[in-house]
Amino acid sequence: MWPYVRVVFSAVLAAALMEGAAWAGNDGQGDLDKATEAKLGARQLSDLGEVIKLCESALNKGLDEENTVFAKSLLGSTLVERASIACRVVFRDGPPNALWPEFRKLALDDLNRALAVVPEQPDALVLSARLNLLPGGDKKAAIAALDNVLAMKTEMPDLRAEALVLRAGTSEDAKRQEDMLDEAVKLSPGSADAVRARGICHADHRRPEKAAADLQKALELAPDHAATYEVLAMVQGELKQYDRAMVSLDKARQLRPDSVTPLSIRAQLHAQQKNLEAALLDLNEAHSMQPKNVIVLLLRSALHQEMGKPQEALADVDEALKIDPEFDRARRLRAALLANAGKLDEVIGELERVVKTAPEDLSIKIQLAMYYNAGKQPQKAIEIYDAVLKEKPDSMDALEGRGNAMLGIGRHAEAIADFEKAVKIKPDEPSLLNNFAWVLATSPDDDLRDGRRAVELAARACEATGYKEAHILSTLAAAHAETGDFDAALKWAAKAVELGKEQSPLDVQKSLADELESFRQKKPWRERLHEGLDPGGEKKPENAAKTESATPDK
Repeated sequence: MWPYVRVVFSAVLAAALMEGAAWAGNDGQGDLDKATEAKLGARQLSDLGEVIKLCESALNKGLDEENTVFAKSLLGSTLVERASIACRVVFRDGPPNALWPEFRKLALDDLNRALAVVPEQPDALVLSARLNLLPGGDKKAAIAALDNVLAMKTEMPDLRAEALVLRAGTSEDAKRQEDMLDEAVKLSPGSADAVRARGICHADHRRPEKAAADLQKALELAPDHAATYEVLAMVQGELKQYDRAMVSLDKARQLRPDSVTPLSIRAQLHAQQKNLEAALLDLNEAHSMQPKNVIVLLLRSALHQEMGKPQEALADVDEALKIDPEFDRARRLRAALLANAGKLDEVIGELERVVKTAPEDLSIKIQLAMYYNAGKQPQKAIEIYDAVLKEKPDSMDALEGRGNAMLGIGRHAEAIADFEKAVKIKPDEPSLLNNFAWVLATSPDDDLRDGRRAVELAARACEATGYKEAHILSTLAAAHAETGDFDAALKWAAKAVELGKEQSPLDVQKSLADELESFRQKKPWRERLHEGLDPGGEKKPENAAKTESATPDK
């Protein structure tokens, strides 16, 4: 009997020890039970907060493996649910709530906590991406979240489609954008968001017929989406379907009577049809509805300029800048208006301010450099071009601009080197071909001139402009003179003089006439080397660009 009793006793003891161990590792069971019960009866945010608190308490006290998995799942889903409620404020229709950034932060905090507990929650990842793609969000984090979702094998096609739409919006690759949006529409053909996004993508890449088809389909799926009507109207305007566009805008106005966007678009469509007075009426109405809307003011400014009212145009821009002194687009438009008025120093001042606020924008730096060069500050222009080319060595605009600046101060070899690189990038740009041909035809440096190449480049520039630009015909004439073909030089120089009477100011007309006279004397034209730069590298006024004739080379 003893051995049997001993075995039974050992089994009972082992079972008791195991039971004790189970209870010892499951101290949080009570809190988990309360959390489960609280979740079933949750009706408001505070209820969800209680569920989250109880789940965290249960996990901290300790649970067995099975209950740990359940508690984490309950905690993660509840955090996502609370984040979704906060997102209703962020993503609500109509004007944004002033507190939306705070609600976004609350939602992201909950989503990050949820993903830390259960990383593979595609709904949480997509919602996190949406929040981070808003202004001031973390775009890199959004992309990472979306890539994570797209790498998952989810059985939720609508959610994957949403992730594809969002990811397409972050891509700069047009083909990849289109592929992702095609997949999204295929996965969720009833999703107005997916179809609309593809339509907008088509519109952005100048495929108006495809854009119109998708946008109309999106409206069939969601007929009360005002913004879709607005985009469709712009596409219909591009297709010159103006009557249809006006109908689309009327529907947008019915859906959002307080919005100035339909009026702004309608004004642009009127302007396209040269109905400038009708466009002005729309923008005046939009301005009366929202006097502090800077976009309306900029549109009206551009319209005033087109109507030949520069003072009114400048007044609108100045009003916009009073509302938002750092509004980049207003500064740029003001610079353009001042440039049209010939106020070069003020243009430079405006662009210098824009460069400070948008240092990553290479295009505005190139524009500033161009005005520096026009304002007889070539060294400043060259410094900017150098910086741009250090960051983007294949910038055709910077290469051409630096070449022009070098040409303007007589550094012909460096100008030719820049033009040579630029013409490989954009071989059919008339201004580039013209200036390159000019220096090859007229440089006083015998080692740099190449008449045959100059003729070829100048002829291409003339073909690109239909032989209708006086200064380019002048270059073709100089190129022929460099090769010794003075008959051709006289022909094109005479044509340049004739066109110059209509196109060119008096000083340029005199220069064209001087060139013609030089060719009559069978003398090629030479660009004079520039000297006398001040210590700061700026060209002195008395050393402005000059040209002169030269006796033919022997």
